[in-house]
Amino acid sequence: MSAEFDQLVAQFEQFQSKLKHVEEPFADLGGMQQELTELESTATSPDRAVTVVAGVGGSIKEIRFADNPGLGSVVMETLQRAVAEAARKQAVIVDEHTNGALDLVDQVLEVQAEALGTTVDELKSNMRDEAPPAPERPDDFSEQTVLRRADDTPQPPPYSGGSGSAGDSFLKNLFDEEDH
Repeated sequence: MSAEFDQLVAQFEQFQSKLKHVEEPFADLGGMQQELTELESTATSPDRAVTVVAGVGGSIKEIRFADNPGLGSVVMETLQRAVAEAARKQAVIVDEHTNGALDLVDQVLEVQAEALGTTVDELKSNMRDEAPPAPERPDDFSEQTVLRRADDTPQPPPYSGGSGSAGDSFLKNLFDEEDH
């Protein structure tokens, strides 16, 4: 029994050794996260007119223009509004396809209201102002007749007056002869 016990102890020690090797790379996970949040990269145009500071994941943190220092903050504010609007539109699409089960629009609006220093109601009113037209529903036959769509315009009857071209006369005679 002591041989079996010794074998179990050896296996346990081997397991602990392997576990230690697995834990070592992740020991300083907090340090890695800190480095990533502080990560910045700066690029300047060859003529030094524009400088861009990027952060984690390629996010734009700052844009500076040498000739017009105030323009950078205007561009950043506009960029942030565009990104926020794109996120709201994405949330609307997801909510439409999931029948609102995720309630994603409200979640996005709450986060954006806090980040942008505004209210959810103000963001919702902006969304209503920019609401796209209702999508066409080709499977909805409620506004159609049995024979044609409601938006189809009746086609005028073919022109039958006048002598027409020689080709028209030939075709008319050809079909008239087949009917006899």
